[in-house]
Amino acid sequence: MAVLTMKFNCLLSLALVSIVSSLVGCSENESLSLSERSIIYCSEGSPETFNPQLSTSGTTSDATSRLLYNNLITYKEDNTLGPAIAKSWHVTRDGKKITFYLRNDIPFHQTSYFTPTRNLNADDVLFSFNRILDKTHEYHDVSGGSYPFFQSVKFPELVERVEKINDYTVRFVLKRNNSSFLANLATDYAIILSKEYAEQLIPTNSHHEIDILPVGTGPFLLKDYRVGSLIRFYRHDSYWQEKAKIEQLVYDISPSKTTRLTKLLAKECDVSSYPIAHAKIAERNDLQLESVTSLNVGYFGFNTKKPPFDNKLVRQAVSLAINKQAIIDTVYRSQAARAKSILPETSWAYDKNTPEDIYDPIRAKSLLEIAGYAQGFDMDIWAMPVQRAYNPNAVTMAKLIQADLKKIGVKVKIVSYEWSTFLRRLSLGEHQSFLLGWSADHPDPDNFFTPMLSCSQSKTVNNRTFWCNKEYDQLLQDALETTSMKKRKQYYAKAMAIIDEEVPLLPIAHSKRFQARDTNVQGKILANFGGISFHHVSKVPLSATNESESNDASVQEVEQ
Repeated sequence: MAVLTMKFNCLLSLALVSIVSSLVGCSENESLSLSERSIIYCSEGSPETFNPQLSTSGTTSDATSRLLYNNLITYKEDNTLGPAIAKSWHVTRDGKKITFYLRNDIPFHQTSYFTPTRNLNADDVLFSFNRILDKTHEYHDVSGGSYPFFQSVKFPELVERVEKINDYTVRFVLKRNNSSFLANLATDYAIILSKEYAEQLIPTNSHHEIDILPVGTGPFLLKDYRVGSLIRFYRHDSYWQEKAKIEQLVYDISPSKTTRLTKLLAKECDVSSYPIAHAKIAERNDLQLESVTSLNVGYFGFNTKKPPFDNKLVRQAVSLAINKQAIIDTVYRSQAARAKSILPETSWAYDKNTPEDIYDPIRAKSLLEIAGYAQGFDMDIWAMPVQRAYNPNAVTMAKLIQADLKKIGVKVKIVSYEWSTFLRRLSLGEHQSFLLGWSADHPDPDNFFTPMLSCSQSKTVNNRTFWCNKEYDQLLQDALETTSMKKRKQYYAKAMAIIDEEVPLLPIAHSKRFQARDTNVQGKILANFGGISFHHVSKVPLSATNESESNDASVQEVEQ
């Protein structure tokens, strides 16, 4: 990936320890001022791309979606849809035509590699979505031609066309009504790109730069990226909404959870993702531990195309042999709910009658005998190398599962790779089983059912079980074609029953996402679903913080 270069008038070093303190020709007061206007975020990994259309990785969306871009519409604090680039919209009675009325005052980023000559308009919206929809589009195959989220919700099969009515009016024409269409447009993936920037890249055959040297309309713009080391963002001073409160945001890429904790304690990070040692952090009067109850699920998946997991009885047996409560207690430190299905109980579509397979190694052994594996077998478990809210420690989880399966005669080898390699090799189907998870992009229940287990996704990158069930897919389709929540809930209950019987994966936990920050960092960062945002975050001098508040170690929790 290309490396951007930049110059700082007052910076002596790019070392993270001295990002805001090693200044040349600057006074001590100026150094302090820059420090107060900057935030260093210890991130768990590098983004796969700077275009979230191309990836469903949370690590990617955290570093791109809400920092660099905007959507047509967005979710408000009360989880209802609200305006963004589109100031309003209209849906026809049959649900097949949705017209968006755009704002005319939204500027794109001006960077070292692009200077816009106009504000965002309808051409940019058409470019952004036609790139996904039209296989003959000049940019469709750039960066691989895979748009996993949109493929998972069958976006190309749903949208007949996108029309430009005038410079600030766009209409989506659908082939059928779809009750989750607007929700999908509010996700972290449905961002708007610059058509003018794309056209600038064509003469030099530099199409791929649109995805690695990003241009958006978001509150921050990219200034520097050092692969595996840091990402530096600057405030977009011409942002169409309220400007960000901080001038500089640095992502210190630190895959090691121990390293992130060390940097946080040493004040080398202002905010840290997925922290460990919660009790130690809570004891500090200068740090704050917070969490958000997320719509997510951590699961143990099976490659249903590979023996022995092409056999339903084997999948059932292995699932029964796993002590989920021990995993909750050890890996999640009891900060998660034991999952009965892929859908959390907080979802309106959750069926209280959904059964939960109880830990039963005796029955598991019996099922293995019926399946022809009385002596057990050898298998591998691929454990993700990064910490996510849905799985804070996949390697430890794999070891617990390894011990459980040993009791029924199954010998487990634990495999792990660097994050991008892990995802790529999973998509190629090289695994037998794997530990992964899913965080919802919006509250609609389809965002769990379709991306994770639909037939369409067994051919792309989200459904790593490669399971495909036509009856299940038809239930999802029926649910989307009705606006009745009662009927949708009935369809989803039947879909959950099929998953419970077929066991393409074993749901393990619905967890909270934790974050640690210095007490002088103020403002909401964690979202109820989707990525994170630093738009409304500020940093105040330690001397200005309320001493009585800082002396009380606190855990703030935002409930879904």
